[in-house]
Amino acid sequence: MSLVRIATITTVLLASSVTSAQDFDRLGFYEYLHANPELSFQEEKTSALLARTWRQAGFEVTEQVGGHGVVGLLENGEGPTLMIRMDTDALPVQEQTGLPYASRAKAIEMTGQEVHVMHACGHDVHMTVGTETALNLAMQKEAWQGTLMVIAQPAEERGAGAKAMLNDGLFERFATPDYNLSLHTLATLPAGQIGYVPGWMMANVDSVDIQLKGVGGHGAYPHNAKDPIVLAASIIMDLQTLVSREIHPVEPGVVTVGSIHAGTKHNIIPDSATLQLTVRSYSDATRETLLKGIRRIAIKNAEAMGFPEDLLPVVEVKDEYTPALWNDPELVARSVAVMKSVIGAANVIEVTKEMGGEDFARYGRTDEKIPSFMIRLGVVPDAKWEAFQRGETNLPSLHSPFFAPDPAKSIDTGVKAMTAMALDLLQN
Repeated sequence: MSLVRIATITTVLLASSVTSAQDFDRLGFYEYLHANPELSFQEEKTSALLARTWRQAGFEVTEQVGGHGVVGLLENGEGPTLMIRMDTDALPVQEQTGLPYASRAKAIEMTGQEVHVMHACGHDVHMTVGTETALNLAMQKEAWQGTLMVIAQPAEERGAGAKAMLNDGLFERFATPDYNLSLHTLATLPAGQIGYVPGWMMANVDSVDIQLKGVGGHGAYPHNAKDPIVLAASIIMDLQTLVSREIHPVEPGVVTVGSIHAGTKHNIIPDSATLQLTVRSYSDATRETLLKGIRRIAIKNAEAMGFPEDLLPVVEVKDEYTPALWNDPELVARSVAVMKSVIGAANVIEVTKEMGGEDFARYGRTDEKIPSFMIRLGVVPDAKWEAFQRGETNLPSLHSPFFAPDPAKSIDTGVKAMTAMALDLLQN
């Protein structure tokens, strides 16, 4: 039954002509995307579907922007330019929701491994809400003026897609927005509600590799070696003082060593070790303090243990840096008032900021400093939420194989909110 349902949805979507929001099958669109996820940098079929749908609705569409990115423009006279961004990639997660449209997809990851693939972060919801919002505005051109710019961004999960699209001339080739809007599912909020955060909402995210070099030897004769594992242990413990002793107590910061690899046998001191870190912050000053401190701690620990200059650690800050996400407070206040008017004041609530990362931040942190706002869309089904409130269950987090939104209620809420915000901003 589930395979028949998926096959039917696929056939209809690939053969149908969606020219307006009235023709749009939101649940069919969502279920197709959910059942057919694609990994970062591999979003070929997903982007093709979005491009075709937008083009049929009257958008001027350009594909292959920054990889599998898509840009759709709808010009409607003099007025502001609004960008609505949706992300398209999925995760290497094996779905365990048991849904009839659950993903069974597999793909080859960048590591060369074959992996299961799942929309475990809600990007299928994002694409469905963003597309229906675009179709709504295409049908209501008498109600607004300006330019609507919708973008489908690849590789958000790797923090690389926004940078790729900007480097490919997103704002130079198409338009520079006056406002940026986006949304992200929230796994701790019931469907039908929307969360917001003024100011900082998500963190700077840096990945750091530390390569430690030593002199290998027999575990029984450590005096004849230079032990990189002992050096790694000392570095790991000292890194924790960066947050507790070197940044202001009210400034958030995280330094986590997520991976350590060294050695092959009980009684062999290896000649190398590797640490992999994730580093989180909000302000650029805190970020700089943490990154400089990591390098200093690694090198000074080695020197204190008598490692010679040619064996000092090599610290590499990876290129896939994601900047912190700043929601423009004035835009937030304006948009929150609009959302409350369409979905009810009780359903629009301020939520807490997080130390996760989102490369939507890049679009607002260009030289133009474009006011940007990402809303948090509640997706937890009512029954699940009520059981959670009674203490009978836990809520699956984003990236969980059990993450299963209530698509009907959450998408309907997201479309109402995004459409209302867009209509409000697109006034001359």
